[in-house]
Amino acid sequence: MNLDFSQIVPSMPYILKGIGVTVQIVLASAILGFVLGVILSLCKISRNKPLQWFADAYTSVFRGTPLVLQLLLIYFGLPQLLGFDIAPFPAAVAAFGLNSAAYISEIIRAGILAVDKGQREAALALGIPYRRMMGQIILPQALKNILPALMNEFITLTKESAIVTVIGALDIMRRAYIVGGEKFAYLEPLIFAGLIYYVMVMGLTLLGKAVERRMRKGD
Repeated sequence: MNLDFSQIVPSMPYILKGIGVTVQIVLASAILGFVLGVILSLCKISRNKPLQWFADAYTSVFRGTPLVLQLLLIYFGLPQLLGFDIAPFPAAVAAFGLNSAAYISEIIRAGILAVDKGQREAALALGIPYRRMMGQIILPQALKNILPALMNEFITLTKESAIVTVIGALDIMRRAYIVGGEKFAYLEPLIFAGLIYYVMVMGLTLLGKAVERRMRKGD
């Protein structure tokens, strides 16, 4: 095996700068996905049939099509409809956020349904309004139960963010690819990029376990 990492040492700071782009995309997408996921989960458990159908159809479409297709449709397809270009960053956040919302809505829905029905019945018996009951009683308990699943979704989002390279966003993977083209050697920069992703994912895993342990102590 003929590996020579010394040739990419001067380019390592350039690849490492991609961490900032990746983190920004993942954080913005996670926030968008979580907010939309909560709204969709409430639609799914509501008694309003049109809202249920909309939420189920949304989840079906975004879970039934490839993420890279959704990204390309937003980045290349929407400008054709809207008449103006979309920068890689907002296109990536929109695609990942909309896709993640479909998965998060299922996670939150399951968490809400896992909360003891007696809690809801007691809140209704006490005359607590629906919005207050969900915001202060049901959702906090549901979030505690689904925290590991949410962390898994966040980790998945971090790894899948690498596909933004197809629309030219200067994330870790794109920068590694550029360095490979400059050096005429792709293996070393791609291995280095893989190492960065691995460290990031392991860090998120340890963070998730630490938060979970702390929440268990609070029970």
